[in-house]
Amino acid sequence: MHIAILTFDGFNELDSLIALNILNRVKQPGWRVSIASPTLRVVSMNGLAVESHATLQDACNADAVLIGSGIRTRDVVADAALMSQLRFDPARQLLGAQCSGTLILARLGLLDGVPACTDVTTKPWVEEAGVAVLNQPFVAKGNVATSGGCLSSQYLAAWLIARLVGVDAARSAIHYVAPVGEKDTYVTRAMTNIAPYLAADGAGGPGAAPLVESVR
Repeated sequence: MHIAILTFDGFNELDSLIALNILNRVKQPGWRVSIASPTLRVVSMNGLAVESHATLQDACNADAVLIGSGIRTRDVVADAALMSQLRFDPARQLLGAQCSGTLILARLGLLDGVPACTDVTTKPWVEEAGVAVLNQPFVAKGNVATSGGCLSSQYLAAWLIARLVGVDAARSAIHYVAPVGEKDTYVTRAMTNIAPYLAADGAGGPGAAPLVESVR
């Protein structure tokens, strides 16, 4: 099971690295979480240099992909050569995006007819792309999820874990990273946000599309 966190130059550390940490709370054979980038080294919006673990092609072949945000996302979506390398398929992958990462999903045509979540800065750009933006931190439809706000990365990570492993594993991961004395509060908040959108095949709430067989 490979989960790729798509990370570009100018990335927001809270998006990519919180998700990376929470997702790595899952300890299963073959479970792998990677920072995937177009270059071997990317630098965050605050100057943190990170070496990537995976290529864009690796991300396209991953079982699940998260797209973080950053201060150069509009440069990314304006780069036709770069965007042409992002070939994702919600029929065989779980896809999630946070804040300006939602703009990438929108420009790839993966949010057609689907409302989304994003941050307040990115909201007008996502709306210009023809996608309605909700005033809430998380939403999902089938195998595609979006979130808004830096700390909503915990909801994307919990959703992925719940879909791929189960609700108990998602609860455990959030419980581990939550502040002491507030663990039950954090777990309840996270599960309340993602529960309506979980798969009906054992992960959770009614009405959501079941996880496709190829995501395993």
